[in-house]
Amino acid sequence: MTDLLTGTGVTVTPLAGNIGAEIGGVDAGGPLSDRTVADIRSALLEHKVVFLRGQDLDYDAQVAFARRFGTLTLGHPIYDAPDGRPNLREMDSKQGTRANHWHTDLTFIERPPAFAFLHSKVIPPFGGDTIWANAATAYRSMPPELREFADRLRIVHSNDCDFTDDTVIERGHYISTPYEAEHPAVRVHPETGERSLLLGGFARSVVGYGPQASRDILRLLQEYLTRPEQTVRWRWRVGDVAIWDNQSTAHYAILDYGDQYRRGERLTVAAPTPVGVDGRPSVALRGDTSAYSTGTGADAG
Repeated sequence: MTDLLTGTGVTVTPLAGNIGAEIGGVDAGGPLSDRTVADIRSALLEHKVVFLRGQDLDYDAQVAFARRFGTLTLGHPIYDAPDGRPNLREMDSKQGTRANHWHTDLTFIERPPAFAFLHSKVIPPFGGDTIWANAATAYRSMPPELREFADRLRIVHSNDCDFTDDTVIERGHYISTPYEAEHPAVRVHPETGERSLLLGGFARSVVGYGPQASRDILRLLQEYLTRPEQTVRWRWRVGDVAIWDNQSTAHYAILDYGDQYRRGERLTVAAPTPVGVDGRPSVALRGDTSAYSTGTGADAG
């Protein structure tokens, strides 16, 4: 069922029972009223990931659109951005960029981004879908005793992890500077107040537990996050924009397109430091990514 949001012409069509919606009636490259932006943000917070088909956006237009949702970060805390486009992260299969592992973006830093905007530029003729999972409904689906246990856990996330073993061709460069952050296993969303699991491929160990116990705990919690009932799968077309709430989702880019070319451009919006159920914030353990989170050095777009 499609909802028409009064006064703006924005339509929101849910795609799955727990996550995902397609937004219509929006030209992200044109002038947008504050009300329209508020409608998109409301749909994003409710559905966790939203999709806009057929958007014709150059870098400046992408920046202008994403900035309506908050302060932009730099393109990436490790990789250099393209010349003249400091807020951009190129997701380019020719450069070995892959994300075929469940993850929440950049959880190895103290302040992972709040929202991500991915604009598809080149799509293979088959394959290359992306799956998102709702980390809030996953948390609510757990038995009460397990939720209470998870509420008390702290997890160390690192850029040197199984995720980078599988997905980064230039692994030596990726881990040449170590980054680690300690996050709550369950974070409280700064806008909605929802509790959600903060897990994914960068999660390395559970504070206070040994290696085997950590793996078992992470595997148990991750199982709830990645159940099909918590997910939506998007089949890309050139020009699509996906916007996801990185504070309450995880995602997986399916590597099933062989040596075909796939390319997207991602921008990210800065977030406050995650906070757990007990009010304790995340902390950086290794590496300084403050310039990334504040967008220091970025031009005006």
